Amino acid sequence: MSLDDAHLSPTIDFLSVGHICYDLTPGGKIVGGAAAYTAAIADALGCRTAVVTSAAPADDWQPVFPQLLIHQKHAESTTVFENIDTPQGRIQTIHAVASCLTHEDIPTDWLRASIVYLGPIANEVDPRLVQLFSNSMLGIGPQGWLRRWHEDGRVFHVPWEDAAVVVPLAAVTFLSMEDLARADDLTRYQHLAKILVVTDGRKGCTVYFHNEERSFPAVPVEVEDTTGAGDIFAAAYLIRLSQTNGDVWESAKFANQIAARSVKVRGLPDKIIAIRHLVAAGVEQV
Repeated sequence: MSLDDAHLSPTIDFLSVGHICYDLTPGGKIVGGAAAYTAAIADALGCRTAVVTSAAPADDWQPVFPQLLIHQKHAESTTVFENIDTPQGRIQTIHAVASCLTHEDIPTDWLRASIVYLGPIANEVDPRLVQLFSNSMLGIGPQGWLRRWHEDGRVFHVPWEDAAVVVPLAAVTFLSMEDLARADDLTRYQHLAKILVVTDGRKGCTVYFHNEERSFPAVPVEVEDTTGAGDIFAAAYLIRLSQTNGDVWESAKFANQIAARSVKVRGLPDKIIAIRHLVAAGVEQV
């Protein structure tokens, strides 16, 4: 469905904002980015889904994701990442960055989306967007706001300067253990967030809500590919939270199951297929 048809479409259930990108791998370029993963999985879970992104004209994402409504802002380049795993940890390099996304880039009809996910990957999402969606359940994955890079593209971590303004306006804030660079970060985010969810790979996740903390172990599966698992978890959590009228604990269990199914296969297309099959069979059949 093209953007030209958006005004004829039903209300958007799920809106993702952020760069759809390329990830360079030994096997070639693959499509990635939090916006791509969250939107594709939201669609697989039955949501009417839209994306606001930016890329070069040669990379038209609409044919890649024909099931989604996509508003693509022009950019000279498409965002490109490269990740290299070493014994000392991951080396991340950014080779190109598309245009920043601001309030002017959000189609008016999409401002009332039931669920909104802001998923920056290269500091491209204006933090002030959190103020636009007062009628939506807003989730944020701030990883991209914590990234900067040197002239050679080498990515490094920075403190989240806007956290005190952004986090209180979100319904759910999603962080990974890798995002907690300082010892006091977790305490700080707990105090700011309405709901804070911290994911920790194979260990599962921990939810912080109303001074209560509960951990939920990951579903044990044979892992093939963890790419996008955190984004898939976030989309599933928000959707289940909406479906259950705010059950923060049940949503974590559901999201763990969806994320577990996603890591059993490689590549976004196969992850979408796997999750569609899981939903058809019943989520308990991970």
